[in-house]
Amino acid sequence: MAYSAGDTILDDEYNAFVGNSSSPYGYNHFAGTGSGVYGLNQSSISTVSAGGTVQASQWNSLFTGLDNIANHTNVSITASSVSAGDTVAIRSALITDLANLAAAVAGGSTSATALDAAASVGSSTNAGTWNSTSTIERSVTFANNATMRAFFNAGGFIRIDPSCVTGIAGSKDTVFNDLTVTATGNLDLKAHSTTRSGAGETLTTNGLANGFHDLGTGYTVLLKLTSDNSGYTSDTVEYSAKLNAAVSSATVLTVKMVSSDPAADTTYTSPNTSGVPANPNEAPRMTLALLASNPNNTQGLAAGITSSSNAQVSNSAS
Repeated sequence: MAYSAGDTILDDEYNAFVGNSSSPYGYNHFAGTGSGVYGLNQSSISTVSAGGTVQASQWNSLFTGLDNIANHTNVSITASSVSAGDTVAIRSALITDLANLAAAVAGGSTSATALDAAASVGSSTNAGTWNSTSTIERSVTFANNATMRAFFNAGGFIRIDPSCVTGIAGSKDTVFNDLTVTATGNLDLKAHSTTRSGAGETLTTNGLANGFHDLGTGYTVLLKLTSDNSGYTSDTVEYSAKLNAAVSSATVLTVKMVSSDPAADTTYTSPNTSGVPANPNEAPRMTLALLASNPNNTQGLAAGITSSSNAQVSNSAS
């Protein structure tokens, strides 16, 4: 819709700026509950009754809301305010501001800096060493779907921090430490992608283009690495994630780490040759830790956005 200075702004036109749920999106769609990639779960702004006069206070509610979302997403807009009796000259800047903020939220607020340092939401470690496969699953639950989507849409992320317990017989603690701590580093699951801080080993599956909004109810592989340590090039670690429902209704994110050691090592028994491990087939206890970086209220959001609980789903080693 095009405007010129001096045009009359009708109530339904103001209501579109506030509540339009199709492009061009209104404030409530990308800042309120929204749907899909839109929505920060902030308080919605009231629309004007049919035939009603748009009050200065209502305009200022809209402008304040826009300023708050702009501050959080670090998007530059044309800020404004009005007083009772002022003539409001609508500029194309308002529509542009709405579009730019909607796009920032839909993109996962990648420029947002009002995020808490990643803090632990739970960790699981195998009870003992293993010889074939280690599988650990942990879940993160949100109070409702609107909160879950807002967490990721506002720039929040779940960090996958894998490791292993070193100090076992043989070399496999080095193999799996290299695969997890060194090569994986941290995997940060964000709205539309996953980032990897580590480097090295052989990249077998690269699913880092997947983020929260790409997940379904079946596991999506985010990353699979294969060892490049001589003699252990069949050993792998794989990380996957899934939701308990479609993105539009999900409340639970589950992350799985599967470590595999198919190498057929020889196990020596007493009397053991000096310097040869008694159990070179032994693989170390694996640890899957999840952390969360929560969007906070220091730059525009009304309150921080956090998960409500976490749990161990499974923990097995064989």
